[in-house]
Amino acid sequence: MAAAKKPSIVISGWPAVGKTTIAGALAKEFGLTMYNGGDILKMLAREKGYSTDTAKSDWWDTPEAKMFMQERKRDPSFDKRVDKKLEEILKSESAVITSYTLPWLVNDSAIIKFWLKGSSRSRAKRMANRDGIAVAEAEKIVNLRDNENIKIYKNLYGFTFGEDLSVFDYALNTDLLSLDALIEVAKLIVRRQVGR
Repeated sequence: MAAAKKPSIVISGWPAVGKTTIAGALAKEFGLTMYNGGDILKMLAREKGYSTDTAKSDWWDTPEAKMFMQERKRDPSFDKRVDKKLEEILKSESAVITSYTLPWLVNDSAIIKFWLKGSSRSRAKRMANRDGIAVAEAEKIVNLRDNENIKIYKNLYGFTFGEDLSVFDYALNTDLLSLDALIEVAKLIVRRQVGR
């Protein structure tokens, strides 16, 4: 008897909510490859001549990334190319993917979709700790990214990011539990759903 195909997992949520941390833990636990929409977008930025390497903080918070974001706003093909690549990955293999948009674009009952929510304050604290910046500065970045995401995906696909969560199987509140606890909850959910 052939082994059952492993499920794919897609995680979405607001910036700095813990998507990558939880995705990495799930990928390790279930033997899946992890893909990050932001990393594919960075790859496209590199192809356009941007230097996306930074040792100190998240590249997305740099002046160069802000220039790229302006170019991205003028050219929706960047985001559409990222989403197309992620959709191809889901069709060809089992994976864990973090993506702002994929849950709204892919309708497949074999994919487990998680939404992570969290207040801008708690996300700013997480970003400040991760990137070594002041919480007040991180909060400005978080709010700017939130607003940009809403505008970009409304213009690109017509949905309001963060509003219609009916496309998700599970929503986890990162304000209520630590990321370690949320990882355990997410692992339990996946195990129960796939009968493992």
